[in-house]
Amino acid sequence: MFEHYFQCPYCWEEVSMLLDPSISQQTYVEDCEVCCNPIEVTPQFQENELVGFDVQSIEQ
Repeated sequence: MFEHYFQCPYCWEEVSMLLDPSISQQTYVEDCEVCCNPIEVTPQFQENELVGFDVQSIEQ
């Protein structure tokens, strides 16, 4: 696991998230630690290195 920093698509604050490089491609929903809105997170790993990272707001 390692920590990755990014900007929340709702509140624009910089937040951090722990990512698991043991799964090469994954998509899941996690709440922003600042504004609590749900964020769809899609990290991509290759040989335990982060090669892609995307976050999307989930319209409610």
